[in-house]
Amino acid sequence: MKPTTRRTLAALVTGVAAAVGAAASPAAAAGAIPVPVPLGGAETALGMELPEVAGELPVPTAGAPEGPRYVEGRMLPERTLPQLPVRGGLPGVDLRQPLPRVLGDDFDHAAVDAPAAELRTLAPGLSLDAPLTAPNPAALGLPTPKLPEAGLLAPVVRTVPVADLGVGPGL
Repeated sequence: MKPTTRRTLAALVTGVAAAVGAAASPAAAAGAIPVPVPLGGAETALGMELPEVAGELPVPTAGAPEGPRYVEGRMLPERTLPQLPVRGGLPGVDLRQPLPRVLGDDFDHAAVDAPAAELRTLAPGLSLDAPLTAPNPAALGLPTPKLPEAGLLAPVVRTVPVADLGVGPGL
């Protein structure tokens, strides 16, 4: 392959990688991707006002797990399989439904607004210990046998979802 062809190919690959990275970064930075539901064509075809619907889909991101912790007196670290933190969100929705002449002569609406809520999770982990103790000076530096230990680190889910319900004039 000629050097000019290599340079051209490297420039092309670099440009494509930069374009893909630039396109993906706003979605990841936002935390949620807006998803509009177009119902304008159905309104025209049916000759009536339909609800306005929009949603948000969260973008989950994995964090760095806490590494194993070494504890004095144990042969294996405390967290043999560490818990993996994942941040994301619950999907959100914004719905506005027209209600003709319910609260008066104007065209009123009922609305539900539930924005995407942040969600933090920790995957389950595992903690094991060997059936031997640390070297014992009383036994000439040899480890002594003991019962093996196994523990399951429970998964954790944290979120605070919110929603607003309302009725008002206009759409």
